[in-house]
Amino acid sequence: MALVQPTPSSSAGQAVSSALRTLGTERDGLAVLMDAIGGSLGPVFTAAVETIAAASGRIIVSGMGKSGHVARKIAATFASTGTPSHYVHPAEASHGDLGMVQAEDVIIALSWSGETTELADLIGYARRFRVPLIALTSNPASSLGHAADLCLTLPKAKEACPNGLAPTTSTTMQLALGDALAIALLEKRGFTAEHFRVFHPGGKLGARLKLVRDIMHKNERLPIIGVEARMDEAIDEIGRKGFGSVIVVHPDGTLAGIVTDGDLRRNLRADLRTLAVSDIMTRTPRTIAPDDLLASALEIQETSKITALIVVENHRPVGLVHYLDLLRAGVA
Repeated sequence: MALVQPTPSSSAGQAVSSALRTLGTERDGLAVLMDAIGGSLGPVFTAAVETIAAASGRIIVSGMGKSGHVARKIAATFASTGTPSHYVHPAEASHGDLGMVQAEDVIIALSWSGETTELADLIGYARRFRVPLIALTSNPASSLGHAADLCLTLPKAKEACPNGLAPTTSTTMQLALGDALAIALLEKRGFTAEHFRVFHPGGKLGARLKLVRDIMHKNERLPIIGVEARMDEAIDEIGRKGFGSVIVVHPDGTLAGIVTDGDLRRNLRADLRTLAVSDIMTRTPRTIAPDDLLASALEIQETSKITALIVVENHRPVGLVHYLDLLRAGVA
């Protein structure tokens, strides 16, 4: 296999300049879209959210060509955030797939021009059976715009393509508006991380959405010692449990502090083993609740640069999560 030769610096510079122009043009398109939603598009956007939220059926998202690719992603985002949704190809709809659309559904149709021929039968079906139709188009005076119950009019913006032909900025705006709808619905319905976890059980994202209680060490595995103990007992407990730390509790079982390997290194002295645990321990250790997400545990451990995180419930330690546990769970 031939090695790929590095490109000359001038070519690399041209490529970077092109990328920056593209991103800048698409950023400008998103800025125009934000202004529109903050202005005249806002009431229509709100009505679209209310219409979708009130539907007892599913969201049918459709579009042709590049708009179709965006429509598939929008449908997937709706579905993964608690709004039942699927994509229907407009051409296939005319050959039997209209049976997938029910009266309780809401249709979102994407067409930048609003004159996509393949959408005609889907639009006609929506009108015949009174299925709510939401249009995403730049042309409210188009066939799609006129037929829709609600028209989310995308503002005009320059395509990043130097010929002004390839859909770039326009599809970015379509995708962003779809994301905005999905997140507005998520927030309206109170869709939580626990709900999100149900739809994302696999991969690193699924691992991050597991709860701390799913992997924490507890009961006899928990390294615990009383605040009145001496350091020789603490050192022995650290060695027995193998977490590099020991949790310190008050006589009533509430959390008093933690002694870690780091505390031992910072207090190396001849009489270390005879000292009181309370003389060495860290009195304000970082803690987490058992029903918090593993993603939160990872953030705390990486931000605080600690390897052991105490799980606390009602001021009492009920578990411990080590950084190695997060690695094994696929979170880190």
